[in-house]
Amino acid sequence: MTGPTGSAPAATAVLAGVVAGRRVWLCDLDGTLVDSFPAHEAAFRQAIAEVVPAALPSFRYADHAGASTAEVAALLTGDREVAGRLARRKQELYRRFVEQGRVRPFPGARRLLDRLTGGGRVAYLVTSGSRGSVERVLTGSALGACFRDVLTADDVPVSKPDPEFYRLACRRWHVDPAEAVVLEDSPHGVASAVGAGLATLHVHTAEPAPGAVAVRGLDDIVSLLEMT
Repeated sequence: MTGPTGSAPAATAVLAGVVAGRRVWLCDLDGTLVDSFPAHEAAFRQAIAEVVPAALPSFRYADHAGASTAEVAALLTGDREVAGRLARRKQELYRRFVEQGRVRPFPGARRLLDRLTGGGRVAYLVTSGSRGSVERVLTGSALGACFRDVLTADDVPVSKPDPEFYRLACRRWHVDPAEAVVLEDSPHGVASAVGAGLATLHVHTAEPAPGAVAVRGLDDIVSLLEMT
């Protein structure tokens, strides 16, 4: 016998336990609600080829997923001025790709956010993206109206996986961690949320990062919420 999403009953029970009673949802954007990985990787690779070509052969975007562009640029270059040029060029390219329609919501993203807001829950966006890029993605995906507020990398002095990223989000919105659940897709994001003491769902995976509960897809969460 399986649960409502095709998962085993035990897994469904664990997921239900995380979701139950939590009215505040803190959602990541890139890789969680929108499929932006290919566009981010392409933008980074092109920017690296132009600014620091020697770093391109060893670059793997998957190693940096969930980190801010500025942080990745700093790690790749070790030079503040060069890192600034790399980050600016990458953001310019990524925003162009967004405007070309290369970043789209994952299946179930809109259904999930509509279910949350329609069911009396509150959704906030907590993302390592820059505000300029995030605003473009939210406009292009028509997801912006689903969030009560948005926190980006431009608003905080730290980056995921630092737990302070989510602690700052909770303080900013007066959120009790016991009443919130986090939606993340990357080990960086999960580490930040779990480190801040937040119940965390690791989506689009069968093997969660430490401290999180695995969820294969957003529709799995929608199915569970429809039963509550």
